[in-house]
Amino acid sequence: MSTVTVTVCRGCCCGTARKHPGVDHEGQVGRLRTAAGHQHRVRVSGCLNVCGESNVVVVQPTPDARRGGARPVWLGSVLDGDVEARIAAWVTAGGPGVAPIPATLQAHAFPAPRWKAH
Repeated sequence: MSTVTVTVCRGCCCGTARKHPGVDHEGQVGRLRTAAGHQHRVRVSGCLNVCGESNVVVVQPTPDARRGGARPVWLGSVLDGDVEARIAAWVTAGGPGVAPIPATLQAHAFPAPRWKAH
């Protein structure tokens, strides 16, 4: 199985106690990394400019799935361990293009932003 990459936004709003004081932000990244194991990658990014959806996690398909037409899935309001566990289970099952997105994560999915070139 190829590697699924999970990008966790930790910019101006996501991952801050100021916006989400009851969330263990560092623990969230650690739990996702533990669940992904050595097979998959979890990385932290700066602001992804979708602050209205925070906390944001982007699940990127494996290279093979991407070649087959799969696209990254943007998830918002990732604010508790239950959502983290559902993301981790989906990633372990293969992620976008390999395993269908669980119905319980559909409510968190939102369209990828379209940024204008400067």
